[in-house]
Amino acid sequence: MIYRFKATIPGSKLFMREYEIPGDYSLFKLHTWLTSQFEFNPDQIVAFRGINATGKSKSLYGLFDMGDGSMDAVTIEQCIKKGEIFIQYIYNIQRGSVIVFSLIEEDVPLMPRCTYPRLVAEKGKDPDQFEKYVDDEQIPEPHAKKRKNFQDMDDDDLDDEPDDDFDDDERDDEERDDEEENDSYEEDELPEGEEVI
Repeated sequence: MIYRFKATIPGSKLFMREYEIPGDYSLFKLHTWLTSQFEFNPDQIVAFRGINATGKSKSLYGLFDMGDGSMDAVTIEQCIKKGEIFIQYIYNIQRGSVIVFSLIEEDVPLMPRCTYPRLVAEKGKDPDQFEKYVDDEQIPEPHAKKRKNFQDMDDDDLDDEPDDDFDDDERDDEERDDEEENDSYEEDELPEGEEVI
């Protein structure tokens, strides 16, 4: 049987993945596949936590059996049969970084010529194994400058010096052109006996 899960990261509004995973797939195989997908370091200690519909943690599955079974001995289908419709993948135990897999569909039709598990939908960047996940839209622009309101300005913000873009030579040239235009005669203003050539 194929199950469809929606994967999210707590605190992120952007990260989302949808996976179709075979029921007989072990948690260890899923960990190996996710490590490849996200390019995680395979040497890190990870774990899975099974959570029921009310949000209660029921099982903890590690590389070694901690009382609920080891990752290589527990399958996706076994978790679901225990009522664990949420499976947390703890990919950084020290930081408590998790990806939450929520069951959204059972008995998904098998697609011919497809390999499983498979990614069927995605949004947001991949998580970094050693850093806190931050949505792209939450990252501040490094060169963004906040404009000051006039009321917020102090004496240092008010500059008495003229604008550097102001060109005195350009102003003088414009004034000379205006004076020459004023000195020139219009046709009606020519001295007596003079004609326009």
